[in-house]
Amino acid sequence: MHWPALLFPADIRPDAMPMIRRTIPPTVIKCAVVVTPMLLWASPSVAAPEATQSIDTVWIALAAALVFFMQAGFALLESGMARSKNAINVIMKNYADVCLGSLVFCLVGFGLMFGTNPTGFWGTDHFWLNPNAQWDWTFVLFQTMFAATTATIASGTMAERTRFGGYLIAACFIMGVLYPVFGSWVWGSAYHGSGWLAQLGFIDFAGSTVVHSLGAWVALAGALVVGPRIGRFDADGKPRRIAGHNSSYVAMGGFILWLGWFGFNGGSTLAADVAIGLINLNTHLSACAGAAGALLACRLTGVKVRVEHVVNGSLGGLVGITAGCATMDPLYAIITGFVAGIVVVLGSRLLLRLKVDDVVGAIPVHGFAGAWGTLAAGLFYRGDLFSVELVVVQLTGVLVCFVWAFVGALIIYGVINAVSPLRADAQHEQRGLDITEHGEIGYPEFGSNKAYNSRTLEVIEP
Repeated sequence: MHWPALLFPADIRPDAMPMIRRTIPPTVIKCAVVVTPMLLWASPSVAAPEATQSIDTVWIALAAALVFFMQAGFALLESGMARSKNAINVIMKNYADVCLGSLVFCLVGFGLMFGTNPTGFWGTDHFWLNPNAQWDWTFVLFQTMFAATTATIASGTMAERTRFGGYLIAACFIMGVLYPVFGSWVWGSAYHGSGWLAQLGFIDFAGSTVVHSLGAWVALAGALVVGPRIGRFDADGKPRRIAGHNSSYVAMGGFILWLGWFGFNGGSTLAADVAIGLINLNTHLSACAGAAGALLACRLTGVKVRVEHVVNGSLGGLVGITAGCATMDPLYAIITGFVAGIVVVLGSRLLLRLKVDDVVGAIPVHGFAGAWGTLAAGLFYRGDLFSVELVVVQLTGVLVCFVWAFVGALIIYGVINAVSPLRADAQHEQRGLDITEHGEIGYPEFGSNKAYNSRTLEVIEP
């Protein structure tokens, strides 16, 4: 057999070294002959970056799918916490805001958020899906899923009394303007320039404030505009419990959101990086600690431990760690999640005292826990623990987000409400928005066999 000199110099060629040929199995030698030329002929300067980018693309596309799957978690959790007469309406809002909002963000919002940012306030190019390179498509996909998460947060808070059309119009403005402009301050630009909060050193790795708190402050504005549900508070202002119709949906929704969060936080590396292991470990530990914190808070306040408390506690832990999951050691991730779980339970009680009706507890989960988690990212920053400077910067970002999102959402909802009432009619609310908004009910086998006219609510004869 002739051995190419390229592969084996004369002094180590197999025919020059019979001992090696006898001791090395023939199959191994044949594999070396086939594989070695491929390795030698491939250009490392070209092949290595291309291979790395391909692996990164696969991971980010998978992470985007996980974040998208969170929408199923939101739909289950929110519909489970609502009454059965509104189950279809809640799911439709979750489904439709993703569809319409994704179009708006891709065409307009992405450019505002990640386009060239010379001023530090908003992007000025890359509108209408105008990328520079192949990688940009992956980045647009991943960030679109984040934008969809922001819009969906408000739907649960405003459930059971908000009209479908008005809600969708607001969701488009949120994903097209409100979210991307603030996001540009923190994460922009992907091309040239940077946001003014980023220049201050604001830390929000995956969006405790950019995504979650912003969505919660929008939800708070919406809840104030539409007001509480009929019967939520008695004549003296004391809260009455309105139980959701399916706690199993709530638990399943919580598990799905938890799963999706591994893509939410892990994918924010924007690369298939070894750091993902620590990021996702911190994510998991914080969620577990959040549930533990909620259990303790329920015991200390004398509240019966219900499914919604434990699930929301773990979600609060997930929201809380999102800002610092890449810059925090696991022990501090546990502390962050534990405090977040307590914050969620106490925050829910505070909202009831203020007579704010939040159907699913999104404001304490995403808003209060998100604000705490953002502060914790500065407090527990690896290598610079308990830095007052960092905490001040973090607090600045939290307050700026609240003012921008809350005031902006008040204007958006207020204008929509002035043009066409955002709140459903009292008769429609009592009947259920499934019938009045969509002309169907979620559980026809267990409800009335009557069909209703969606405008007059008169019975339609079969």
